[in-house]
Amino acid sequence: MTLTALAVLVVPLAAACGGEKAGAGSASAEAEEPVTGIRWTVDSLTVDGTTHRAPDGANLTLDDDGRATGSYGCNLFKGRVTFEGDRIRFGDDRETTLRACSEQVMDLESAVARALGDGALATDVNDGRLTLTTGSGDTVRLSRTEDSPLHGTRWTVTTPAVDSRAHLTFDKEKGTVSGSLGCNQVNADATVRDGHITLGAPGMTRMMCEDSLMDAERALSELFNGTVSYRIEGRNLALTSENGAGVQAVAAR
Repeated sequence: MTLTALAVLVVPLAAACGGEKAGAGSASAEAEEPVTGIRWTVDSLTVDGTTHRAPDGANLTLDDDGRATGSYGCNLFKGRVTFEGDRIRFGDDRETTLRACSEQVMDLESAVARALGDGALATDVNDGRLTLTTGSGDTVRLSRTEDSPLHGTRWTVTTPAVDSRAHLTFDKEKGTVSGSLGCNQVNADATVRDGHITLGAPGMTRMMCEDSLMDAERALSELFNGTVSYRIEGRNLALTSENGAGVQAVAAR
């Protein structure tokens, strides 16, 4: 996808991903629930009467000062937003990363770009859910994001990218982590304390896969036999090793 296409996409998906704390004119004066100050998860979009599920991890946060940040499931974005009564409009000053993702995700992003490329989006907030509607009637539906629990959640690794094959699940009772590093299955001790996870030596199967998977697997295996810090924001998990290496994951739906 070209830089131009991505730039067009950021605006809609930002809208698709939601907003935060209402007030200060952030949504309709009649809205009883806030739009700004909230992290919204993008659930789905409906284009020409057909509904598509949004990519895992797609989200949006709107600040009262008109800043929009988020992710549309693959790339991160940031930009400005203005509030026009019961509508929101994203400006042309947005920026986005240029990471390539799976064909399915990129196709969905293209659909969002076509549906929400420009113009003001009508907002409707009700019971923790936000609906954004374009002038042509296409809609993006979002829900207020609650932090997923570390334990018991299947965390799908998004960075390094391994086509959603890598995943980890932490078991609180057993004090372990298990899953896949993209090619091989893995399990290890995992002690969680004060925002850090101490990971033991990994037990792994010994399959050989294509080079891209093995490269990503080697990067993930470096998390073990050491302590990593972790942070959960909504459905997103960030793991950072002592040497600064980072892993991103999203909670499976």
